[in-house]
Amino acid sequence: MYAIIVSGGNQQKVEEGSVIYVEKLDVEAGDSFTFEDVLMIGGDSLRVGDPYLDGVTVDAVVEKHGKQKKIIVFKYKPKKKYRRKQGHRQPYTKLTITKING
Repeated sequence: MYAIIVSGGNQQKVEEGSVIYVEKLDVEAGDSFTFEDVLMIGGDSLRVGDPYLDGVTVDAVVEKHGKQKKIIVFKYKPKKKYRRKQGHRQPYTKLTITKING
């Protein structure tokens, strides 16, 4: 059985036992988290929401928080001596899916 969930504006396909990375959630490491925005459930039969399914949740356990690798944002305008270099590290939360309730 699999489900498609929404987290941080992104859609992800999850199964029980899968590990996903989402935008940082305000939950402590080791706690459980429940996704209530489930778009679709597949497996033996397919159920699609409009836009979300009622009464369907996905449970997960927070493993850790961290930051991704640094990316460089470089802006410049040719022939004008304008250059700006900036780095960015996106925070994330690592989750393990424990159960799909539906």
